[in-house]
Amino acid sequence: MIGSILVVLFILLMLIGIPIAFVIGIVAMIGIFNVPYIPEVTVPVKMLNGLDSFVLIAVPLFILAANLMNSGQISQKLINFSLSIVGHIRGGLAHANILVSMIFAGVSGASQADTAGVGKILIPNMKKQGYDTENAVGITAASSTIGVIIPPSIPMIIYAGLTNVSVGALFMVGIIPGILVGLGMMIIVYVLALKRNYPTYQKASMKNFVKQFLDTIPALMTPVILIGGIVTGIFTATEAAAFASLYTVLVGMFYYKTLKLKDFPKILVDTLTLSSLSLFALAAANALGELMSYYQLSIWAEQFFTNNIGSKWLFLLIIIGFFLFVGTFMDAIPAMILFIPVILPVAISFDVSPILLGIITIMTLAVGLVTPPYGLCLLLAAKIGKLPVERSFVAVLPYIAVVLVVLLVIAFIPGVAFYLPELISPNLF
Repeated sequence: MIGSILVVLFILLMLIGIPIAFVIGIVAMIGIFNVPYIPEVTVPVKMLNGLDSFVLIAVPLFILAANLMNSGQISQKLINFSLSIVGHIRGGLAHANILVSMIFAGVSGASQADTAGVGKILIPNMKKQGYDTENAVGITAASSTIGVIIPPSIPMIIYAGLTNVSVGALFMVGIIPGILVGLGMMIIVYVLALKRNYPTYQKASMKNFVKQFLDTIPALMTPVILIGGIVTGIFTATEAAAFASLYTVLVGMFYYKTLKLKDFPKILVDTLTLSSLSLFALAAANALGELMSYYQLSIWAEQFFTNNIGSKWLFLLIIIGFFLFVGTFMDAIPAMILFIPVILPVAISFDVSPILLGIITIMTLAVGLVTPPYGLCLLLAAKIGKLPVERSFVAVLPYIAVVLVVLLVIAFIPGVAFYLPELISPNLF
């Protein structure tokens, strides 16, 4: 009876617009206070314990690195370099939008920072170049989802902490899916560009390309150093995040000289604001996880799937559908905290690798970044483009389809995602 009331309360609080982090905390508190065998002090203790992890320090640090890149105008350098590569293709600015999101993903691990930083530059420019606002917003929002697929990725760090799998292995498995999503989106852009006659840029000369490449090398080296350092064991994920922040400060202040001391107060406030939202949701979800453990939801889920779902492939389809639904109203971090401990034992019973489950979960929840009512990346891009969310969502649908196609390929042909990591570093698996 209490469990049913809590579910109804959870849905009701979300429907009236209370932020998901507070919804989780309220439900956890009410639920635990009504269980006689769990002391009330469990709520704050679990919330504190949920944040007592060295790996979680990487979350604000990667967000800080992304904000430093945006404030230091390094995003503009990446855009210029991307244009020198794909600008001559029909719809070149849109292709550059996607390509720069793929490069940005290799530094920040935060899709929202990508949407804000790249969107503020490219959405107005795309509108001036004759792109319709819907497509400018749709491309920007959709391509920013690559930020949590291509490593480093904050959700991957959280998932690794939950399941005790290798962060390096998860990072490596995300590379090919992220590239495939980016290329798929570029195909959609090219088809639309031909149909709507989007403009192109003059093909960059070799001299100009080399100039842009040399100017961008310090920024391009960041993902190489980060991913290489983590995979080879030189860095932990947290150390890599700290290095990324320090490296970005040095590059922005002393190489490009676009980052000033006066910029730091705003950068730090923005970083703390975004980090606190994610980490508070994580802490609250850890308290709710204790309540779910009391009700033995993981055992119930395993029995349900074992008795009613006999196929590994059907199980994966159900998981994808479930996280597509959850992602529409919940951020990836609390969603994983709440449901991965329940789902993981079931996945293992179906012989699904925890790493495969991780990339499937993260890609599926990435779709939630561009689907209302949560859809944070969609909301940011729509705000920048001054476009109603409804029209923005219609524009993003073709790109969501690309993510889902790649997701299904990865789910049912895991070798596609595992090929590169097993080739480069088989000892990770």
